[in-house]
Amino acid sequence: MIIAIDGHSSCGKSTIAKGIAQVLGFVYIDTGAMYRAVTLYAMRHHCVEYSRVNEETLRGMMGDIHIRFEVDSTTNVQQTYLNGENVETLIRSLEVANVVSEVAKIPFVRAQMVALQQSYASQGNIVMDGRDIGTVVFPHADFKFFVTAAAQVRAQRRYDELQAKGEHVDFAEVLKNIEQRDLIDSTRSESPLRQAPDAVVVDTSNMTREEQLTWILNYIQNSRSYK
Repeated sequence: MIIAIDGHSSCGKSTIAKGIAQVLGFVYIDTGAMYRAVTLYAMRHHCVEYSRVNEETLRGMMGDIHIRFEVDSTTNVQQTYLNGENVETLIRSLEVANVVSEVAKIPFVRAQMVALQQSYASQGNIVMDGRDIGTVVFPHADFKFFVTAAAQVRAQRRYDELQAKGEHVDFAEVLKNIEQRDLIDSTRSESPLRQAPDAVVVDTSNMTREEQLTWILNYIQNSRSYK
C-alpha cells in the first residue's frame, strides 16, 4: 500500500507522514530531505551563488550523490545520509531552505530523485511526502492527501522550530522564504506543486499535530481500501 502526502512547505507533511508510518508500521520516505541533501551537496561544491544554481556543473556531479535513510537505534528518529555522512541537521537550516526550491525545479535533479523514490515501492507499505507524490511519483497511490495551511501559520511554525534548534532567525525572513518557495514550487515547469484531483485536502491552520494525525488515520482506517 502507498500513502502519498503532498502540500506546501512547513505545513506539517513530514510530521503527519512519520506519525502514520509509525502507527501503521509502514516505511516512511522523506522526499524533501532528498532534495535538501542534493542542495547541500551543490552548495558545498560551489554550484550555488546568490541562490542561483550552476546547472551544468551540478549535472556532472549527480552521479556522485548518494542518499539513504537510516533510523537511529537510540532515538528511533530517521536520519538522512549524504554519501555516508549524517546531514539531518545541516539540511534543515534556513540557508538550505532558501535554495532548495531552485534545485528541486531542475529537470535532471527531479528525474533522478523520482526514479529513486519509485524504487522504494519494492520495500512494501510506504508513506511518502513531498510536492508531486500523488501526481507524478505515485499517481495510483492507494491514498492521497494534500496538506496546506495559511502562510503566516506555516511561517510561525517554522520560526518556532528553528528557534528551538538554537538558530537565530527573523520571522519576516522565514515568512518570505515560505512565500518564495510556494511561488517557485507551484509555477515551475517540472512537476509543479498541485493538488491531485482525487486527493483529500487537509487544512492544518487550526489543527494541532495530534489532531492532524488523528483525522488522517481515522480517514485511512475507516476506508474500505485499508480494510
